[in-house]
Amino acid sequence: MRAVEITTPGAPGVLKLGERPDPKPGAGELLIRVTASGVNRPDVLQRTGNYPVPPGASDIPGLEVAGEIVAGDDKELAAAGFRKGDRVCALVAGGGYADLCAAPIGQCLPVPKGFSDIEAASLPETFFTVWSNVFDRGRLQKGETFMVQGGTSGIGVTAIQMAKAFGAKVIATAGSDDKTAACLKLGADHAINYKTQDFAEEAKAITGGKGVDVILDMVAGGYVTREVNCLAEDGRLVIIAVQGGTKSEFNSGLVLRKRLHITGSTLRPRPVAFKAAIAAALKTHVWPLLETKAIQPVIYKTFAAAEAAQAHELMESNQHIGKIVLTWP
Repeated sequence: MRAVEITTPGAPGVLKLGERPDPKPGAGELLIRVTASGVNRPDVLQRTGNYPVPPGASDIPGLEVAGEIVAGDDKELAAAGFRKGDRVCALVAGGGYADLCAAPIGQCLPVPKGFSDIEAASLPETFFTVWSNVFDRGRLQKGETFMVQGGTSGIGVTAIQMAKAFGAKVIATAGSDDKTAACLKLGADHAINYKTQDFAEEAKAITGGKGVDVILDMVAGGYVTREVNCLAEDGRLVIIAVQGGTKSEFNSGLVLRKRLHITGSTLRPRPVAFKAAIAAALKTHVWPLLETKAIQPVIYKTFAAAEAAQAHELMESNQHIGKIVLTWP
């Protein structure tokens, strides 16, 4: 099969299209003939040598795919409601940048009705992440105020739409006026340009001094100081990336007085059973919203698989709004 390989850790140019042996699905797995692969920030970190591959996972980058089931145990497939020839999208721990990809059956979902494979490939990584962190860990409830840092990222456009669909008031931050406008168009109630405004002060003003109930943070570093300041009583801060650094200073007294919860997670190394539970929740609660277009994928640009380096260059430029997807012509 064709696969995009990381020839050595480094800049985007180290990504080269090569050939690998076809993967064989093991127990509890199916094989997908991939037509589209989502591009995500962890792929960039893996390419630069800053995100080790979990034990047993493929060293080929790529955490989400869409395509057709071409192999798998018929009984296992039937138990999950699938059969060979079905179109699915899947969250994987690696191996997504390839013609063929083995995926745990529990981490597969049907392509939503009316969706292209390109649209479907943009879903798993961000939707699994947002559901797990905003709704499971963050316990976001209808009527609460939610803030997402980086509202035009793949995670951001998903978080805005999901939180809004479930009845939250949504505040998004972004780095330009064009991007804040895009956040509002996606459904955010308020959008803050973090380069020209203090997001913590703005959030407190928006909430009349009450503060924000749940924050989804991909920056960490110095952001945590201001996030603790602008959280409401019993507020929850969920950290899922550390693009701004791993060290933070904040007022611990506020954590006590406001009864704050500061938590975080990484999804890639979690066991199949954990991810399968997220998939089941998404199928029940979110897939119907996709099929009625209450939530929609946001595709910024597609690249042929041979152009994976250009896709990573775009990802690192931070100019995109939404998802970047590779196709396998």
